[in-house]
Amino acid sequence: MIMNARLSRVSIGIALLIGAAISLYPLFFMLSTSLQPSAVILEYPPRLWPSAPTWDHYKEAWNSQQFGQSLLNSVFVTVASFFALFALSSMLAFAYSRFEFRGKRLSWLVLMACLTIPVMTLIIPQFVMTRDMGLYDSYWALILVYTASGIPFTTFLLKGFFDSISREIDESVYMDGGSSRLLFLRIVMPLSKPAFVPAIIFNALYIWEEFPWALTIINDPAKRTLPVALANFQGQYTTQWGVVFAGSLIALLPILFLFLFLQRYLIRGMTAGAVKG
Repeated sequence: MIMNARLSRVSIGIALLIGAAISLYPLFFMLSTSLQPSAVILEYPPRLWPSAPTWDHYKEAWNSQQFGQSLLNSVFVTVASFFALFALSSMLAFAYSRFEFRGKRLSWLVLMACLTIPVMTLIIPQFVMTRDMGLYDSYWALILVYTASGIPFTTFLLKGFFDSISREIDESVYMDGGSSRLLFLRIVMPLSKPAFVPAIIFNALYIWEEFPWALTIINDPAKRTLPVALANFQGQYTTQWGVVFAGSLIALLPILFLFLFLQRYLIRGMTAGAVKG
């Protein structure tokens, strides 16, 4: 039995190492290619690691396509969209979790049905609406659409955790003369911190890398986000892959650091509302 348990652990460890290697290889390939001189990038067989690493591609990527401005644009749009999304979704989730009102079940079903709608099918009506509102080629067009797109999932995630918080806490607050506002801000929100982590990661990742809507609604190069700037690195006839990979790695770093910082809370946050307390 002991030998079988050891073999099982070894097998699982080997499988995890193989899976990790397969997952990390594209990232390693991007890093290796971004450090290679342009003259050897397309040679065959490809080099696993450059013999003379160079940072020229990173310098060129940073100085091309207003990359630094695009990075700041993405940071601003992501942060603004998430705070608006989080404020609206948390209040909506609290209302569905704690209050009874007419049309609650139907409106909840409609909200959940929105999760099944492909994002690409909404680009045309979203474009017409934002254009008629005078928001074409503005940050507000990005922020409003990203906020609206994330509300169904974030509300669903937060409501599951709010439901797991004991109703006895509510009764104690109301018996002491507290209000629903006090319950929401001072009790429910602080207790729901584990649920915030998956909401932050999933929404930040979606907003940070979103490309079709940003390409459609933004025309001013000074307002472009990172995915659009990276797409412009690819030329009409040739593509400088070293520059493309260097820019992609720079764009990856902020969201990678965010994930590494929060990943230990991710599983706890995803499972926290699974069992009702």
